[in-house]
Amino acid sequence: MKTSARLLLCLLALSLSAFADDPAVSFYRDVVPVFKRNCNACHRPGKTKGQLDLTSFTALTKGGKHGEAVKVGDAHGSKLWQNISGDEPEMPNEGDPLTKEEVAIIERWIAQGAKDDTPADAGIHKLSSPPVYSALPSISALAWSPDGSVIAVTGYHEVLLHSTDGERIVGRLVGYSPSISALAFSPDGKLLATAGGATSEYGEIQLWDVAAQKLVRSIRTSNDTVFGVSFSPNGTRVAVGCADKLVRVFAVADGTEVMKCDNHIDWVFGTAFSNDGTRLVSASRDRAVKLIDIASGHLIDDVNRARDCVQCLARHPREDLVVFGDDKGGIRIHKMEPRGGRLAEGDDKENSFIRECERMPGPVHGLAWSADGNLIGAACSTGEVRLFKAADGKRLATLKGHEGAAFALAFSPGSTRVATAGYDGRIHLFDTAKGEPIRTFDSVPLTTLSAATPQP
Repeated sequence: MKTSARLLLCLLALSLSAFADDPAVSFYRDVVPVFKRNCNACHRPGKTKGQLDLTSFTALTKGGKHGEAVKVGDAHGSKLWQNISGDEPEMPNEGDPLTKEEVAIIERWIAQGAKDDTPADAGIHKLSSPPVYSALPSISALAWSPDGSVIAVTGYHEVLLHSTDGERIVGRLVGYSPSISALAFSPDGKLLATAGGATSEYGEIQLWDVAAQKLVRSIRTSNDTVFGVSFSPNGTRVAVGCADKLVRVFAVADGTEVMKCDNHIDWVFGTAFSNDGTRLVSASRDRAVKLIDIASGHLIDDVNRARDCVQCLARHPREDLVVFGDDKGGIRIHKMEPRGGRLAEGDDKENSFIRECERMPGPVHGLAWSADGNLIGAACSTGEVRLFKAADGKRLATLKGHEGAAFALAFSPGSTRVATAGYDGRIHLFDTAKGEPIRTFDSVPLTTLSAATPQP
């Protein structure tokens, strides 16, 4: 063996020996946070640049289009380390390079054997008992059951079911997701679906049996929170928008993914099925409302001309019409149809457009259509909630009394009452005919215990 080869082997042995003497690097505690900070924006499900997914150990070990990313025990021979090291590293190709400390963590982990120590219950945050509240939590979503028996509101790790007179809490559905962004009852009212998850960890749809108050199914998807859950008209499918820019549809029966569409370029906040269940409308922060063919997952066309960031969406109870609200207070009603060809700058002609409602004084966070289709309600960041006549878009009433932003609202099945909620953590009931308040009550039971569960 030549002297130079012997020297190289000696140096390699010394290097490995040095790494072996270092404190053990944990994949879950040390490496995963580095990936989350620097890599997962581009290397995750739905956006796997170079066909490389770095959101889990299993995905990492599959490698990418250039082969294996990690050679166990050989850090300098691993493409992962090669791409993040050096004076001008190849990755990340957007943003700042990894720090020397972060590169060293990856290097030592590979040299020490690239072991996986991800806990079996990683990312699971289920509480053993309902949370204890010392202050009212902000309410992000609210839904009225089709039979009019309960109002469902979001809490921390849970959904609370209230009697519609506000006298009592009739159920507490405690699940995994610490954050719940949207609620929807199935058309027959037997199931309640939630959309939420844990930020930068996972998205989750929960399907609850309302009568039994039991979790029927948890559907984990994406690597971040999901939004805008909706049921198909026959109740066999649920759709969500995702922070990874995708729109997904799942089978209620077994939780399998039956459609995925990737035509948005920003977070997707709302979904709604057509009356026949064959098409889906999605609303996104990218300013687009899109019409999707569910069977193929292909985009049919945009419904609207891009204006402002679309934050919420609601479908007419019987017709293929949607109303959506944006971050500038705009509210527009469209048919669930293609807008009609490519539009030039400043061209407002949209075949799908029906009418606008009076502009809100701030970003629109929540929309609802009354069961009879005559009213549209809108909740605003200024704390104002307004009711509009769907036939002409004119304001019927202004609902007052909210402290802070209003985020959600829902009409009773008979369309005679509307429930609103938001930052103040209280449920406000109003008469829809005149917009007069009926009652206000707390969303959660409060305690003065010093050991109360911390709220987000």
